[in-house]
Amino acid sequence: MAKTSSKKNSPHAAAGDDESARGRLLSAASHLFCKNGINATGIDAIIEEAGTAKTTLYKLFGSKTNLVNAVLESEGKQWREWFIGAMEQGGGDAQAKLTRIFPALKSWFAEERFYGCPFINAVGEHDKDAKQFRNIALKHKKIVLGHIEKLAGELGSAEPAVLAHQLGLIIDGAIVAAMISRDPAVADTAALTAGPLLGQAKAKKKRAAEQLEAV
Repeated sequence: MAKTSSKKNSPHAAAGDDESARGRLLSAASHLFCKNGINATGIDAIIEEAGTAKTTLYKLFGSKTNLVNAVLESEGKQWREWFIGAMEQGGGDAQAKLTRIFPALKSWFAEERFYGCPFINAVGEHDKDAKQFRNIALKHKKIVLGHIEKLAGELGSAEPAVLAHQLGLIIDGAIVAAMISRDPAVADTAALTAGPLLGQAKAKKKRAAEQLEAV
């Protein structure tokens, strides 16, 4: 008689178990790394919060370093989807979308589990000559700034890349200030700082349009 494979012993079930364990490990590690720091968080604390075995962690990730990389990649993807989605939600022109940056940040800063930017934290607590985490952080930042630059161009900025970097600096500064102060209103101050930059870009676009009409 041929063996009948049970769901428990099937490769599909094993793959599903691994995927579930991977998700729990990523969630636990993300929370603990952001709250307590990467260096201060040991493997034992991660597996305890995730409810998995140490062998499962090493089977899925191989090492703590690989787990950190996976956490940063996952966190970055989720954050970018949320952040860009917050700008785009509701449509409108480029100014409307860029103006939504700071209310979105304020809502993030108000969350109980807001512990700052995982990338800033990761680079900040490791050897500053190490490229490993910096490269992941730069990749993340490039995607975010790229979207802001596109909107800055639509807004009419003569130098969209410069405006994107200016806004990026304000965003990063607000994240760090909110992490330290635990005050979501930091985002309101950031919005006031960014306002003139957006206004200048829109005014230049308006003047250029008026000059074209006058020709």
